[in-house]
Amino acid sequence: MTLIIHGATGAQGAPVVAALLAQGLSPIAAVRDPDTYAGGGSPVAVDLSSADSLAAAYTGAEAVFVHLPIGSPEVQQQHAEVIVDAVRRARPSRVVVSTSGYAFGVPGAEGSPMDTLVDGLRSTGVSLAIVSPKLYLENLLLPVVTAGVEAEGVLRYPIRDDYAISWSSHLDVADVVARLIQHTDVTGVVGVGALPGLLGSDLAAGFSAHLGKEIAFRSQTPDEFGAAIIPMFGEAGAAPVVDSYRWRAGQPHEVIEEPTSAQQRLGLEPRTVSAWLSAVGA
Repeated sequence: MTLIIHGATGAQGAPVVAALLAQGLSPIAAVRDPDTYAGGGSPVAVDLSSADSLAAAYTGAEAVFVHLPIGSPEVQQQHAEVIVDAVRRARPSRVVVSTSGYAFGVPGAEGSPMDTLVDGLRSTGVSLAIVSPKLYLENLLLPVVTAGVEAEGVLRYPIRDDYAISWSSHLDVADVVARLIQHTDVTGVVGVGALPGLLGSDLAAGFSAHLGKEIAFRSQTPDEFGAAIIPMFGEAGAAPVVDSYRWRAGQPHEVIEEPTSAQQRLGLEPRTVSAWLSAVGA
């Protein structure tokens, strides 16, 4: 099978490559510079700003895994349009797209890069599966979060005590993507994450079980979290993160729908918090 994997050097694509290799498949890493690629599978050079470049890589492919790299809305919009154009031209047999937690198809998301990508891919008529996680457990490994866990036994995060989230890890998403690449009978949305959703206290319990000591959860405000991450990301980089948690403060929960969940559609359960911590060696 010719399997094109975007982001093979990053947090999303690298676990997908690893999952496919573990199943005896030979993924092709779509990267900017094949000469510097040190991961598994074989690389192919692509340019996300060029539909010609992507179409050349996609032509004859049994499956393509795509997601939008982190960037400004303008750059993401360009990438979304280029990917759709390339898929329409090359017509690979299957496309699996991860929303990376971005909203689509809902009020307020109209015209967003992710909305453009999903709607555009649907319009091509190519077999499409949309992997839809909510929030990544990897966020809990930020130094500003782990510092409190290590020094005080306190897990601080900018969500309410009663705010349930279908947390998932990049490893969980990779498992789902790898399954969908091969099972073309499953199309449409596949939600990834814990059911029922996890509270902050559930996250702390997972850390407690993994570390063998009591960890307590403490809610912090988005602005408090923002002040902590600005030294890492800068004010411009931190601003959209803070805005996302301000948005969460006004929502009832962030839980995937059970009928379209990976649990129901694929029989795949996400890792528990403690199992995930063990898997990543935290």
